[in-house]
Order: sequence, then C-alpha cells, then structure tokens
Amino acid sequence: MKLAHVQQLAVFYEPTLGHRIKVGRLALRARQLLFEYDRGFLGTRLELSPFDLPLTPDVVVGKPAIFDGLMGVFEDSLPDGWGRLLIDRRATELGMSALALTPLDRLAIVGSRSMGALVYDPEVTFAGFGRVSLTVLAEEAAAVQRDATGIDLERLIAVGGSPKGARPKVLIQLGPNGDVHLEPGALAPGFTAWLVKFPGPKDARHSAALEHAYFLMANAAGLDVPRTRVLGATRRRPGYFAIERFDRVGPTRIHMHSLGGLRSLPHGYAALDYGDLLEVTRTLTRNEAAVTEMFRRACFNVFAHNRDDHSRNFAFLMDERGQWRPSPAFDLTFAHGPGGEHTMLIAGEGRSPGVSHLTELATRRHVKRAAKIIDEVRAAVRRFSTFADEAGVPARLRDQVARALRS
Repeated sequence: MKLAHVQQLAVFYEPTLGHRIKVGRLALRARQLLFEYDRGFLGTRLELSPFDLPLTPDVVVGKPAIFDGLMGVFEDSLPDGWGRLLIDRRATELGMSALALTPLDRLAIVGSRSMGALVYDPEVTFAGFGRVSLTVLAEEAAAVQRDATGIDLERLIAVGGSPKGARPKVLIQLGPNGDVHLEPGALAPGFTAWLVKFPGPKDARHSAALEHAYFLMANAAGLDVPRTRVLGATRRRPGYFAIERFDRVGPTRIHMHSLGGLRSLPHGYAALDYGDLLEVTRTLTRNEAAVTEMFRRACFNVFAHNRDDHSRNFAFLMDERGQWRPSPAFDLTFAHGPGGEHTMLIAGEGRSPGVSHLTELATRRHVKRAAKIIDEVRAAVRRFSTFADEAGVPARLRDQVARALRS
C-alpha cells in the first residue's frame, strides 16, 4: 500500500461488476473540493443524489463546513469509526500525518472496495493476503482496539476498511456449507456477499447472538430485513454477527445512499425527526408502501429500545432505471442513544417516546393503518425471549433485555 496525496479522482457508477459508467470527476483546488458531472452521464438522467447533487453541467463547489467539503453521495463511500481508525494508523506507520489526509486521499484508499455501486480511480492497491480465518481477523481487530502494534493493518483495511460504523467489520463471501472466502471482486459460484461484525470493547460478550435475535424479531414484526446468522460460535467463543449484504446480488452492485448523505447531515444530527425520514422517503420513492415501511421501523426502534437510530442507519437503494426504494433494515439491536435518548426524534420526543408519539407521527405524515402497524410491532417485541432463545442468547442477557423492554 502506497499513499500519496490525490488532486483528482474519476468517479464511476458500476451497476455490474466490471461495467463502469463514468459519473464525473472530483478535484481539489486551492483547498476546495469541486465536482463536475461527465457530459455522457448527464444523458443517462440517473439522479444518484437528487436532493443535494442534482444533474447539472456546472461545476459544484463543496461546502467546507460539511464533510470537509465532500458531497454527501461520495461521503457515503467513506468509512468512519473503525475504517477511519485503520487508515489513520496505517498512514502514521507510513510516516504520513493522518490529519493531512484529504477526502480524496481516503476515497482513493476505498477505490473499488466501496459499499454500493460507486467506485473511484485511481485507487490504492493492496498486496495479496492469502487465506485467513475470521478468528484470526477478530483477534487482530481486538489487538488494534487495545492499541497493540505489529498488526497487519493493510489486510484489515482491504477486507473491512470500507463500511461505516464504529465496530470492526470484514466483508466476506459465504458458501452454502458455511465456507468463508475473503477474496474481493466476483463472487465464487454458489457464494453470497455478507458483512461480519466483530465485537467492540464495550459490547456484551454475546452481542452477536443478541443482534441476530433482534433481526428475527424485526422479521416477525413485518420489517424488511436481510438474512442474518452467527458465525464461528464454539463453547469458548460466542461467535460473530453476520448479515447478508443488500448492495450486492451476484455480479450486480446496487447504488446505496444514506439518509444523512442524501440531506448532507452530520453524523448524530440532533434535530432530525422520523417525520423528516418519512417525507424524504415519500419524495424520493413516490411510494406509500415505502413510507409505511419506514414508519414500521420507527415503531420497532421505539418498542425494541434501539436508540442508536441516527441518519446513517437508514438508507435507500437505486436500481439501474433510477428507481429508489428503502434498503432493508440494518443495525437493529438493543442500544442506548446519546444520553439515553433516541438519536432521531419521534414527533419531537427523544427520551420517552410511546404510542401517542407514534400516533402523532403517523397523523402528521399521513400514514395509513398506523394503529394496526403499532399493534403488530408491539406483539412481536413482546415475544423477544422466544427469539433470543432461538438465536442462542444466554438466559442472563435474555432476561436483562426482556426486563428493559417491558419497562
């Protein structure tokens, strides 16, 4: 891995692996980030970021106060938390100040390993890393979090440095018999693309099983959720949470845009309300079923005490025709938000939202069958212990969470 400051990047849309359509170019000039659409892409009429980066032949100047001047659709390609930590430490090892890395430098490191369907060129290349087990990667991730030295940071960046989020992650191919491949690029025959999370230093020992239980519960509550499972569990190890990627279907790469990226909102923006999410969904998708789906997620997060509901934990997918839909739900687990409150308000309430706030939200945003949805979600959450047992959550943790949900 060789790092050098990048002054210009080409941006491509890659709906199918290996088939790239040039979107435009990003450039750094006099400490300002600029973007210009390629004239050929303007003819496609594909709105990759319709709110804050509409199709225009004009040069767009980034706003330095937001994302260091980067446009939200491209900022969605950058890692934060874990991935940023890895890049910063590797830059320091190479004698480069992490503070000096620009958004373009970081996008070049992501390159074609980005989530979604946008890729960037030139990209930083990585040496091959051979076969390695999830257990070894988990141990190395834990060592990084302990500030240990001598870890192969480049390997961790290559296999898991592109997704967002604070917890360590790796991107894998999962076979029908549970075989794990870490090779980037085309999927092996019969394999599907998954993301695996390793526990953070503050996570419960059995956080993987708990998160899997939450997805079983969310499915029962009627939410659109991906497949999940726990990998690598033994008597000594509780295993790792795995979720099937929804931005990859065989050779197809699907464009993904977070709510925060769409509206250029900083992480943890405190004034965002679920009403804003519903309106963005209605405007973007023009589909009332999609609005209803997002309302159902609001109900689930309230009743299931998932208060880490910031703007990066809601996303939308765009197909090759430019049609948008909500992505399947992700990052669902028992979580306290900032100060114990929801990151996203529910009809203006963050500390103690309940049925009355959800009903008010539905009334304000014209959601039909709200009472029925509320009842369905509450009924599923009341069965948490059943899902916890199915997921292998230990009794002590199961009962602890169940008591909190009842209260």
